[in-house]
Amino acid sequence: MVVEATQLTIPPEAAGQRLDAWLARALPELSRSHIQRSIEQGLATVNGQAVKASARLQGGESVALHAAPPTSPTLEPEPIPLTVVYEDDDLLVVDKPAGLVVHPAPGHSSGTLVNALLARWRTFKGPQGGLRPGIVHRLDKDTSGLLMVAKSDAAMLKLAAQLKERRVKKEYLALVEGRLEPAEGRIEAPVGRHPTQRQHMAVIRGGRNATSHYTVERYLPGFSLVRVKPVTGRTHQIRVHLAFTGHPVAGDQFYGRQQVPNLPRQFLHATRLGFFQPTSGQWLELESPLPPDLASFLASFPTGA
Repeated sequence: MVVEATQLTIPPEAAGQRLDAWLARALPELSRSHIQRSIEQGLATVNGQAVKASARLQGGESVALHAAPPTSPTLEPEPIPLTVVYEDDDLLVVDKPAGLVVHPAPGHSSGTLVNALLARWRTFKGPQGGLRPGIVHRLDKDTSGLLMVAKSDAAMLKLAAQLKERRVKKEYLALVEGRLEPAEGRIEAPVGRHPTQRQHMAVIRGGRNATSHYTVERYLPGFSLVRVKPVTGRTHQIRVHLAFTGHPVAGDQFYGRQQVPNLPRQFLHATRLGFFQPTSGQWLELESPLPPDLASFLASFPTGA
């Protein structure tokens, strides 16, 4: 198969970075291992010359990559239970349980929210096709809570525009390690892919601007219950920002410091979601209570603590 080359120009700020690492960030649809294999096979050139994956960039180079995207799995309906809290002709909002991946990806080719949508609505195709039909925004696998799904291209475009213009209201409840002070604040720190641990995000120089507001709802022995309102929507933003303050989300196996006894997963729940209905323009605001696993853990603290 002949694959048309992807042409890229290295920006000045990428100077000193590895070729494979920069390409993985520039082309998120391709994994770093896939890019490395393509480079080893001679499918990438820098200024017309074959190079190694570890080649250091200077900035200003012209890169041509002939790598084809990996073969995508086929989407199949799966009878996975869903809690739908709102639905109309344009969209639906689900209360996603912890442990459910939103869409198929490497390592998760089935058992996702998308598979469940296809099973519940046999005619559901979602807009734009691919492996993410209708998915407007995401929640991490172990984060529970409210998530909206578009049913049409028109709804998808309008909802995506609201997100881009920061008109969507999103609120999360998080339990964090330690006493977060001050009790109210704003975290502004750029978030990007971790330079050596690709599955992790981090606050790094050159990352994408990211802002989160927080308010402490309650101080508990060893923890703080916090309401977080992200202004931007970077991958793992809330978890990375809270860890950056020195108070990671309790139970977070990626960014936390310790396991928490009797807490089965990270204590992070998307509790409120507000947006304008794509057709009518009506403001809709939905709320989800803490699920039983998190509510039970919170109730284990002494009253008045």
